[in-house]
Amino acid sequence: MSAAAAPSALAAWDMLDHGKHEDERAVVARNLSGLSLDAAERAAVVGAAIDLVERARLSPQRQGVVESFLQEFSLGTREGLALMCLAEALLRTPDDDTRDRLIAEKIGSADWASHLGKSDSLFVNASTWGLMLTGKLVDVDEDARRDLSGFLKRVAGRLGEPVIRRAVAQAVRIMGEQFVVGRTIDAALKRSAREGWLCSFDMLGEGARTEADAERYERIYAVAIEAVGQTARGQGPEAGHGVSVKLSALSPRYEATHEGRVWDELYPRVKRLALIAAQHDINFTMDAEEADRLALSLKLLDRLAREPELGGWTGLGLAVQAYQKRGPETVARIVELARDSGRRLMVRLVKGAYWDSEIKRAQVLGRPDYPVFTTKAATDLNYLVCADLLIRGAPHVYSQFATHNAHTLAAVQHMARRSGVKVEFQRLHGMGEALYDAVAKAFPDGRSITVRAYAPVGGHEELLPYLVRRLLENGANSSFVHALLDERVPAAAVAADPVTQVEAQPDRHPRIPVPRDLYGDRQNSLGRDYSQAAERAAHATVLAKVDAETRTAGPIVGGRLLAGVDSRPVTSPFDRTQMLGHASEATTADVDAAAERAAAAQIGWDRKGGAGRAPVLRA
Repeated sequence: MSAAAAPSALAAWDMLDHGKHEDERAVVARNLSGLSLDAAERAAVVGAAIDLVERARLSPQRQGVVESFLQEFSLGTREGLALMCLAEALLRTPDDDTRDRLIAEKIGSADWASHLGKSDSLFVNASTWGLMLTGKLVDVDEDARRDLSGFLKRVAGRLGEPVIRRAVAQAVRIMGEQFVVGRTIDAALKRSAREGWLCSFDMLGEGARTEADAERYERIYAVAIEAVGQTARGQGPEAGHGVSVKLSALSPRYEATHEGRVWDELYPRVKRLALIAAQHDINFTMDAEEADRLALSLKLLDRLAREPELGGWTGLGLAVQAYQKRGPETVARIVELARDSGRRLMVRLVKGAYWDSEIKRAQVLGRPDYPVFTTKAATDLNYLVCADLLIRGAPHVYSQFATHNAHTLAAVQHMARRSGVKVEFQRLHGMGEALYDAVAKAFPDGRSITVRAYAPVGGHEELLPYLVRRLLENGANSSFVHALLDERVPAAAVAADPVTQVEAQPDRHPRIPVPRDLYGDRQNSLGRDYSQAAERAAHATVLAKVDAETRTAGPIVGGRLLAGVDSRPVTSPFDRTQMLGHASEATTADVDAAAERAAAAQIGWDRKGGAGRAPVLRA
């Protein structure tokens, strides 16, 4: 297929949208019947997962710095919520006065002293002191040490001082920078070499708002890919570092409703970046984003996979989100694309990081259902079904499994070993060290398993969206990150089989009704999803019928339209060549006639009284 013909030939990917809002129970039932693990295999997987949890709890690695931070300041605490709100809002505050009040509210209302010395991480304890002492710019007397709560309240009252404001902002920045590998790609490469990490570097930044943003992000990605490529030394996409790219950073209109602009503006950018990656033979992964963009991202992948200029390069890849109901069909069709195009593709399977926004967007826009599962167990089951399809898709795809979940990890490794397929695992930077340290010791082939770190790179300004997303994704007390190393939670509970959980509760989350039932006593309005080609086509058909009508507008007197001789043509305000109809203005005689009729009717209308007029007005 030629590149020029690609857009019109890629419409088949739009068929994926048919299952976008499928009933959750139907998808769960299909997944339960489609998973290839029998009862004995599932029991063996649970046993292996329990062993991983127990080994991780004994690991000298314990928690990474990010895990320690999330453990201590979870979203279940006022302090964790305060930090997330502060980090997310600091750069969006319009002026210093507002920033002062925000800091005073969030910092002054929390009990930071209760966290002092509680974490195993020196960084977390230092951060607690930094927040308490606002950057150590305030002297602490003996009374303050005895009454830390009162001291913090007094400090909060002084946070309007510019020096204190800068100190708190700097404390948040310092904490945020623990979530990245480096501020620049050069710093990140040096650190990864020092630590011995294999990485997929994520150049932070998404959601370009202007063409200038898109051009700037393309330059950042190009520099990063070139720098990573210089370190490759012919290792190939599997053994060397890679780069992850967010397509929303490369276009301010990365939307299905602007598909023409996507092909004209975004595709040339992503192709230029892919050519650099192909030249150095490194992994180039297009990251997954919102559900509304799934079909569009797959069209871009399809066209890239068939580009002759990319030669025999096998590093092209895409991330797939298992929390989307369309995950299994997406994986199956990517495998088919790899087979049909003759290009081996790399596929990173993730759980998904936009769950909260996907749920809220579906509610606000009145979708018939959610594009994602409402329960974690259903997502975990879907992940295993997708993993099974990927493993069976070898050698046409190279599977990369991003997970910090012991059961998921054990199940994937069991299926890969059963099929004789080599796979790769991925973890987030600052997380998962203890779990993967346990993998190296527990599995017979543990030391030969490839583990790649998903490594964010960027400054504080680009970090905040990523930081907030990680907090939302992993900061809840119920998350696996918290449960894994919490000795109060039995290892068997942490390593529970999602199949058993889903069989016990196959329905959606009881507290998350479908969007139409959001308000209980009345139905939510049903919206149209213009990210779907079928919805856009239906809308265009109706508009064509409306446009074909001839309209006439003029004064209505006595219930009759008066089309005057002075009628004038009316054109569309956005396309002056499109004729909408004709309109005529009321003449003086028309106005006089209307006034005379109104005066004559007023007496009878008045005599009806309120009871007589009410039915007419209501009608």
